[in-house]
Amino acid sequence: MTRLRIALPPLAQLSAESLVHYAWLDRAGQVSRQGQAALGQLAQPRKPLAAECFLHPRDSLLTSLALPPLPPAKVAAAVACAAQALILGPVTQMQVVHGPRESNGQVQVGWLPTAGLEQLHRVLAQVSINLRGLYPAPYALPVPPTGSLSVACVDGHLLLRQSLHQGALHPLGEHALEALLSDGTQLQQIADHTPQRWQGAVPAWGLHGRLKRTRSGGWGRALGLSALAVAVWTLGLNLYAARQADEGQQLKARMIAQVKQAFPHLPVILNPLQQARQQLAAAQGASADAGQPLSSLLQLAGRHLPFMVGSVQALAFEQGRLHLQLLPDSRSPAAPGDGQAALTEAGFTATRDERGWTLGPLDSPGGADE
Repeated sequence: MTRLRIALPPLAQLSAESLVHYAWLDRAGQVSRQGQAALGQLAQPRKPLAAECFLHPRDSLLTSLALPPLPPAKVAAAVACAAQALILGPVTQMQVVHGPRESNGQVQVGWLPTAGLEQLHRVLAQVSINLRGLYPAPYALPVPPTGSLSVACVDGHLLLRQSLHQGALHPLGEHALEALLSDGTQLQQIADHTPQRWQGAVPAWGLHGRLKRTRSGGWGRALGLSALAVAVWTLGLNLYAARQADEGQQLKARMIAQVKQAFPHLPVILNPLQQARQQLAAAQGASADAGQPLSSLLQLAGRHLPFMVGSVQALAFEQGRLHLQLLPDSRSPAAPGDGQAALTEAGFTATRDERGWTLGPLDSPGGADE
């Protein structure tokens, strides 16, 4: 059976008179004819016509989520919740779909405003074309061999296809292609409007699902759906929070490594951002050291008060004293403990108040240990 494939213009501009690129595929999946014509000219009189349509890159909204092994129902719930954080606008006004979870844990997600989908259905009804499938632009490309990518530049966008279900899109087409070439990535480059451009196997999912319709099912059904929505939202929120926390820890570790590399003389990094700012200010002559050097106090804090490492929210050095404010959720003892003896031997003391800890000389005002 022959198949018709159509590359759509932006849905906001779609009409029966819109010029579209199209291709006819034979039973073997090879392009038998391709060209450009007005959408209304593709319809065949007295003969039903169905088409697989591919969105314009501007309408192809795609991302990939890393999810743990979950039952299919929970994968759908996690995707629905994550979509709320990714989509600009009410998720109820979006058609959200996803593919299966791959062996690497990635789940492909795509979405489209229902207003655009309704516009497409209206125009296709005018020209007597049935929608057989609707897919983001990269899925018209052929599936590449394992370890390589199929790529094509279309209207300034770079389309990428990694596998049957995985695809991506970059708005800076030429720059993204140059970056991939410089990295040595194995690419299968496909010129636009060539037969290869149309021969991709479509995934098992698509954006052509039926539009959601409101049904009245009584209070029991409404309460059940509300409870399900709360459960889905809670699960997705927990997954999202765990992922954000992990990314935050990785970012903090990178910041500490960068500050150590930029300022190797610092003995310990408690607050990388603020310490970097203070070092830059000192290099420009904007900071003055009144008494005990800041680096010595930082070294004492890191050596004798180890609970502060990685838990400092802000620090200030004034009049020879170092003020440290800890993160709200950090563990901080009521007294310095064994570290006080070492601090006293070095001529310093540590005190705690409602704002945090203060390190200073024994004879410094307010430096007596409580």
